Amino acid sequence: MQKVDFTMNRPTSGFSAKRMTQQLILDVLTAPAPSLENFIVGPNGEALQWLTDSPGGRAAHLWGPPGVGRSHLLQALAATPGARYFDPSSPAAEIMALATADTLDVTRVAIDDVDKLDDNAQAALFALYNRWREVSATAQAFFLATSGDHAPMATPLREDLRTRLGWDLVFRLEPLSDEDRAQALRTRAGERGLSLSPDIIQWLLTHHSRDMRGLSALVDSLDRYSLATHRAITLPLLKDLLAKQRTNEQHS
Repeated sequence: MQKVDFTMNRPTSGFSAKRMTQQLILDVLTAPAPSLENFIVGPNGEALQWLTDSPGGRAAHLWGPPGVGRSHLLQALAATPGARYFDPSSPAAEIMALATADTLDVTRVAIDDVDKLDDNAQAALFALYNRWREVSATAQAFFLATSGDHAPMATPLREDLRTRLGWDLVFRLEPLSDEDRAQALRTRAGERGLSLSPDIIQWLLTHHSRDMRGLSALVDSLDRYSLATHRAITLPLLKDLLAKQRTNEQHS
């Protein structure tokens, strides 16, 4: 990681300098965006391969418990050329506009957390599935990826939409093993120019949430906290950070 010089040209008070340094840290250090390359595969290699290839005219539904990487994969897919990404916060009208457009200019469409879609968004996704099937053998064919907590027929959606989720490929994403999680933490730290000692990794896997999203966010916070306090990344520093986070949560 390139060294950043926070030295100011004019004197400032200790308080304002500290606040400025902390803000610069937050501005400079941003978490790596989800990509197909930084997804920790574990037992989910087949799903990753299909999303990497994402052939037009095919569809895939990814399901599994929170933290297995469903959103990571769909957000990574959406970052590729010609892709669109939607989730429950997206206006249903945007999904419907895509489904009913005269000409499709997309090659990949990702719909995340379909089990949380409202009635209007469900109707829009139903129309999008019909359009996907209609153009599947034409030059406008696109790859359609969806995700949710459950297998298609167990998803709390209208029945005709549940059926469509299972029209093509369905992948159950499996949780990572402890070895996979350890590798994921080392990878996340490496992306930020860090090296986590074995005792830190073991402590995280034993005492913290096993959700990779939460573990990755904690590595990011630990990096920022280390820079803000000018302390090396050690197990005592990690415990200090978690203690401060708990204190902040209690007072919020």
